[in-house]
Amino acid sequence: EKTVPIPEKLNEWAPRPPPEFVRDVMGSSAGAGSGEFHVYRHLRRREYQRQDFMDAMAEKQRLDEEFQKKLERNKMIAEEQTAKRRRKRQKLKEKKLQAKKSKLEQKKQEK
Repeated sequence: EKTVPIPEKLNEWAPRPPPEFVRDVMGSSAGAGSGEFHVYRHLRRREYQRQDFMDAMAEKQRLDEEFQKKLERNKMIAEEQTAKRRRKRQKLKEKKLQAKKSKLEQKKQEK
């Protein structure tokens, strides 16, 4: 009688999009303050993470497309086999029917 809470599917993790406008452009070069390298390192790590995520998503999409193509190909092959077997069964049915008709005609001719 109690209602059971069913957790919803968690959304896939996605990195934050890159900022529209970068105000403090910096690097790990000389002239930067002692704390600037750490900021640069975090930005660099976030960008690498974003690029890895995009590569992983592209690979996943490619694998999904290949899988769908494989499914379609297997479905077509199965349909062709089914059609071939259907024609064979139909041919046998017609052959039996023809034999039955010819047998009935022979009996009529004998009478």
